[in-house]
Amino acid sequence: MKNINQDTLIKHKYEDDNIDLIALAKTVWGGRKSIIKTTLIFICIGFFVAITTPAVYTSSIILKPILSDSNSKLGGGISGLAAMAGINLGGSSGSSAEIHPTLYPKIFEDYNFQKELMESPLFDESLNSDISFAKYYTEIHKASSLQLIKKYTLGLPALLLRTLKKSFSKKKEITWLNNNEFEIISEADQKLMQILKSQLSINVNEKKGFVSISANMPYKIHAAQMAKNVQNILQRKVIEHKIKKAEEDLAFIEERFLEKKMEFELAQKNLATYLDANKNVNTAIAKTQSERLESEFQLAFSVYSELAKQVESQKIRVKENTPVFVILQDAVIPLNKSNTSKSLILVVYSFLGIFLGIFIAFARPFIADIKKEWNNK
Repeated sequence: MKNINQDTLIKHKYEDDNIDLIALAKTVWGGRKSIIKTTLIFICIGFFVAITTPAVYTSSIILKPILSDSNSKLGGGISGLAAMAGINLGGSSGSSAEIHPTLYPKIFEDYNFQKELMESPLFDESLNSDISFAKYYTEIHKASSLQLIKKYTLGLPALLLRTLKKSFSKKKEITWLNNNEFEIISEADQKLMQILKSQLSINVNEKKGFVSISANMPYKIHAAQMAKNVQNILQRKVIEHKIKKAEEDLAFIEERFLEKKMEFELAQKNLATYLDANKNVNTAIAKTQSERLESEFQLAFSVYSELAKQVESQKIRVKENTPVFVILQDAVIPLNKSNTSKSLILVVYSFLGIFLGIFIAFARPFIADIKKEWNNK
């Protein structure tokens, strides 16, 4: 009896499952027209998106900055002699602190950095010469008609949102300038900065200690060029900041060196002139004057020779303080596009249309029931 009941339950369960599957199949079949229509609409949208999506090529550079913790100091031997000569060189002249790689993205956000990037060269095939990034994007590069249609159709909501944000945002005007103390960003520059931010990126891997620079551009050669331009400007900015103090110290010592050179030459000339004029004079006064001139000459010579050594030493120190960047991966002209392929976009939109169509087919009976209940009440 127990076995019969078990068989009956299994049979009923199997029949219920069959009924559910048949019901689902019937619902899908009943809504086949709407599913086909929705799928076709999304295929058309996907095709439009695919043909209006511009090609994007990516070129990347990976570099590793070699950080240095040592601070350069002027030698102590010069301090005593410099003090005797009335020169105060201070206790140390260590170079300014190094910019940590985690701050590199902040350097990229600086207006002057981006302004320099705007003036960086890009090769234009039509002109067969290099032109600036700013000139290329303001005079030569124009969006295609299909891209404009996409902008004012599918991209219309985002465009309206940006317009509303602009209209509601308060514009701050600078009414006072002190000898051009402040930079004023023009609308043209602001648009170019938005393009730069969308196409270029600097990422720092703190764990492994390397920095990656990526450029996403519509043309292969432009991607490699822009990645290299970012690298060159970034390296120069970091180096300038690091060796600024060391170069100031070098300039200071060179200036003092030239002064002491003139003093040394003058003391040498005075001693030689006096000795020539008093060859046969053996008086105590003459001897004292000769010794005094000799002492002045020796002191001037000592300071002059030490400063000459220090100039060469400081030149070496400037080189030592210059940051080193190891290029782990250099920029190359990419062969393939880096953005999503057109066929994949079409497939994704097709599947999206099928799923949405099936959802509408299943949701239609529920919507009809809700409407019926609404009308009855």
